[in-house]
Amino acid sequence: NMDSALHYIHDSDLSTNSSFSPEEERKSKVQDVVPQALLDQYLSMTDPSRAQTVDTEIAKHCAYSLPGVALTLGRQNWHCLKDTYETLASDMQWKVRRTLAFSIHELAVILGDQLTAGDLVPVFNGFLKDLDEVRIGVLKHLHDFLKLLHLDKRREYLYQLQEFLVTDNSRNWRFRAELAEQLILLLDLYSARDIYDYLRPIAFSLCADKVSSVRWISYKLVSEMVKKLYVASTSTFVVDLMDELVEKFCRCHKWSGRQTFVFICQVKRHFIHLFCLLAGKAS
Repeated sequence: NMDSALHYIHDSDLSTNSSFSPEEERKSKVQDVVPQALLDQYLSMTDPSRAQTVDTEIAKHCAYSLPGVALTLGRQNWHCLKDTYETLASDMQWKVRRTLAFSIHELAVILGDQLTAGDLVPVFNGFLKDLDEVRIGVLKHLHDFLKLLHLDKRREYLYQLQEFLVTDNSRNWRFRAELAEQLILLLDLYSARDIYDYLRPIAFSLCADKVSSVRWISYKLVSEMVKKLYVASTSTFVVDLMDELVEKFCRCHKWSGRQTFVFICQVKRHFIHLFCLLAGKAS
């Protein structure tokens, strides 16, 4: 269990300077944590010849074990694994890239913010443009990864969230359902302005999804969004959002739209006074 294992990171790892000079990067992959022969054997798993003669999925096994190896070596020895990680991240087999995509948030915790920004963010960006089988890995842990980034770097991804609405297969509704779940968590990472400008349009789009399971999660998303904007210092956003809810759903000429309005109102019953205001506007 990687989550429990992360508690055993040594204090020396946490205090180590995570920036390496070019000269240090060129040093041979030598460390004193584990037997060097064992590490060399692990690093050789990315050799294409081994995949042909030993095991066709050996690169996938290497990718699966990489966070554990990084945790054992510590962030001060990340230079021993960096090249191997980049090789695996560009592997032709999507299963290898998918394995790394599902664990990149764990590796970010081990490496710290500086190494994450320099070495993991470019890989993360590549996964965002990959096949759906790989993108789902970063999507399922989107909040876990973005919360480790500095605010400025985190805001850059606001422009890309809309891209998760587009999938290789339009019938892949679980992809959109996972997006709605992640957006609920992301509300705590962004300001009221960012929520209104970037997350609100995605939430309304998900509320009109063809699949009911996606819509139900989206109702909760919109309700939490109202809550977040209501407690924010700027009340303009919540008023505008309430007005939009009335126009898009409460006054919708289709019964399904009006039903959506009712469902959103009943999700958060302890916020019923807010939605009473909505009903007052609608009347």
